[in-house]
Amino acid sequence: MISLLFALAAAAQSPTVPPQATQLPPSPAPIPAPITPVVEVDTRPYVALVTDLGTITVRLEDKRAPVSTKNFLRYVDSKRMDGFSFYRTTKSWGPASQLIQAGNRGDARKNYPQIAHEPTNVTGLSNCKGALVMARLSPGDATTDFFLLLSDIPGFDADPSQSGDNAGFAVFGELVGGADVAEKIFNAPISPTKGEGVMVGQILDPMVTIKSARRVAAPTDAPKGCVVKKGS
Repeated sequence: MISLLFALAAAAQSPTVPPQATQLPPSPAPIPAPITPVVEVDTRPYVALVTDLGTITVRLEDKRAPVSTKNFLRYVDSKRMDGFSFYRTTKSWGPASQLIQAGNRGDARKNYPQIAHEPTNVTGLSNCKGALVMARLSPGDATTDFFLLLSDIPGFDADPSQSGDNAGFAVFGELVGGADVAEKIFNAPISPTKGEGVMVGQILDPMVTIKSARRVAAPTDAPKGCVVKKGS
């Protein structure tokens, strides 16, 4: 009996063990998996134009201007563009309207049929410095000829609010490499007499040959560009 009382007294004097001390520690909160940024792959076509004066690389807006892009690429892929020429510079127009023009200056049998016009108010593209643009006389008569703009020419954009031919010129890509080559072509020697109408004094002499035109991979340092209008 006395032993039992001593045991009870000792138990009463023992420190109370907190209930939580007998439980396992809570599991740590799970670490969220790192968020992998979504990198948009640029699937737009790129083409290298190898000329007498160097290589120009252009990017084509195949989603926004599919008709003009398809037309350009069929000349590239069939190798019909090989031997075309940069033949015009608008240096005589001054700094506000600078462009060089290229196209088929030889066998007209290399020309594919004319293509439908893609106005900039529909495509959301812009005739800014560096734009790759279809040349034409009337909407819907474009074939091989194209411009590379060396200055902003907003007057080339379509403006349905104007009277007359207000359809502008169809933008379908832009210069992303070889701007120095484009400048060389722009400043190349001209003939004082060749050409007709407004093109007198704008014909390169000699013309600059496109020796080859081939699709290439997207350059790692390709600029974002200016042809896509903000909000488009």
